[in-house]
Amino acid sequence: MTDATIRLTTAQAIIRYLDNQFIEIDGEELRVCGGGFGIFGHGNVTCLGEALYGVQDTLPLYRGQNEQGMGFAAAAYAKQWLRQRFMFCTASAGPGTANLLTSAALAHANRLPALMLCGDTFLTRLPDPVLQQLEHFGNPTLGVNDAFKSVSRYWDRITHPAQIIQSLPNALATMLDPADCGPAFIGLPQDVQGWAFDYPEAFFAKRVHKIRRQRPCEDEIAAARAIIMSAKRPVIIAGGGVQYSRAVTELTALAEEFNIPVIETIAGRANMLADHPLNIGPVGVTGSDSANAVAAKADVIIAVGTRLQDFTTGSWTAFAKDAKIVGVNVGRHDAMKHMSAPVVGDAKVALTDLQRALKSFAVDPTWTEFAQSERVKWDAYVAKNVASGNRVNSYAQAIGVVNDMCDPRDRVVAAAGGLPAEVTANWRTKDIGTVDVEFGFSCMGYEIAGGWGARIAQSQREPDKDTIVFCGDGSYMLMNSDIYSSVLTRKKLIVLVLDNGGFAVINKLQNNTGNESFNNLIADTPTAVDPFTVDFEAHAAAMGANAETVANPAELAEAFKRAKAADKTSVIVMKVDPYEGWTTEGHTWWEVGTPEVSDSASVMEKHAEIEATRTKQRRGL
Repeated sequence: MTDATIRLTTAQAIIRYLDNQFIEIDGEELRVCGGGFGIFGHGNVTCLGEALYGVQDTLPLYRGQNEQGMGFAAAAYAKQWLRQRFMFCTASAGPGTANLLTSAALAHANRLPALMLCGDTFLTRLPDPVLQQLEHFGNPTLGVNDAFKSVSRYWDRITHPAQIIQSLPNALATMLDPADCGPAFIGLPQDVQGWAFDYPEAFFAKRVHKIRRQRPCEDEIAAARAIIMSAKRPVIIAGGGVQYSRAVTELTALAEEFNIPVIETIAGRANMLADHPLNIGPVGVTGSDSANAVAAKADVIIAVGTRLQDFTTGSWTAFAKDAKIVGVNVGRHDAMKHMSAPVVGDAKVALTDLQRALKSFAVDPTWTEFAQSERVKWDAYVAKNVASGNRVNSYAQAIGVVNDMCDPRDRVVAAAGGLPAEVTANWRTKDIGTVDVEFGFSCMGYEIAGGWGARIAQSQREPDKDTIVFCGDGSYMLMNSDIYSSVLTRKKLIVLVLDNGGFAVINKLQNNTGNESFNNLIADTPTAVDPFTVDFEAHAAAMGANAETVANPAELAEAFKRAKAADKTSVIVMKVDPYEGWTTEGHTWWEVGTPEVSDSASVMEKHAEIEATRTKQRRGL
């Protein structure tokens, strides 16, 4: 290290630093930052834009159409890269930055890295109040950017150019930390972005990062071993953390050596192939009868890399009250939930240690046989559920068509509404790590924007495969402009728009709790004076995509063939029934707030019915 310095603006220094950070993945050195998504405004174009102009080849900047969509794309990119690489998002001050709040929350809930570089008001305050500034009369330091404190793992506002020497490495360390992983936010006052400083040249030296693999302590392994050794009916819950740790091989080895049934969370879908004999199916509210039957009878649950969210646990009714939980997780917070015996450490390392510790363990064959017989019954149900025939169009049928025809390495993206449940229950995994069902934040609008980000990542490793997006008409109406982005950037998507006339799954929940249909389906919206159907085909075509409308699953299959053969984004539209054709099996209890008092007899009847099933709920223990 020398005393040599280089004079740069704050913005130039940030970009130069990012441009020199690398990570080793499978023996290959890649930039840890894959580039960024940006919409320029007065808060970021003059300084940060100037800095980005010179690194277009190494840190490509994708022009977004909506800041929220940019954040979703960044999250999906990071998920595709198993959290080993990230993208930045840059937005102007005020509403541009505020639009990133939802996507920062999505990244936070899903433990995904994303770097937010956002404009801020002038540090000097000389021109205050500036365009788009929110004034807080009793606290002049408070602004829109402070809202990100609740949805960021790391937050800073740069008030002097020298501060990035500490702030950027800390932000990067947070995003690459397996336990702390999440979005980092850096507020950049418009004047500070352009201020110059003599930075040490050593700060910009090339650095190759490694992902930390924390080994669990021996005492925790010993405690977990004692619990598992006492088990008669153990089950492994495999979450998304298994994939992020790249521990699929270790998970499979542990299960196979001791014949332990494995059930998957929504984030953990595609940890095992559908035809693996120990894959008993997805668990929970949007799960399978097979996995839920096993979860209910298990006496020891080995929860690996999962947050144990309410959909996984059936709002904590899916397991027997006396079942013991071993929580294997790199994050202490997740490992200790519901009085679990924590094994805090990297899943890949922890599963190997557990397998070694359990050498004399044996599972009663009748338990594994029971689990497998339940999976056989569930597979038969799914096969019937996804089959086309003389019945109404459904999500499940569309899923079945795509599942049969897609390449094993194609990536499937879904989020929010009814499709996450339908994909989770009905999708039969053909290859590891090929399913992205965003249900950590259950965020409408992620589908197409996330598909774009996933495709950018996929094209860097598997350019000959496809990213397939399942999207309802409600989510399409909320956020569709990244169809244009995908065409503009030649990042091909196959988007299935399944139109059920509104927010049909919430209408279903409304009806299932005794309420009348109201304000969910377009047909049941009192203020919709003249209800009509959107021409999604024409709209998608106007954004440059190939687009067509099909009448049934058979026509969908032919359209999907054409989409696979196409060299640009294709949008396929099919109407599905809002009332019939839902997957009716595989569900557990889910706690939703229902009125304790109502003039509606049906509402009161459903309230009593729901409350009567609460008896199975574990009360925080």
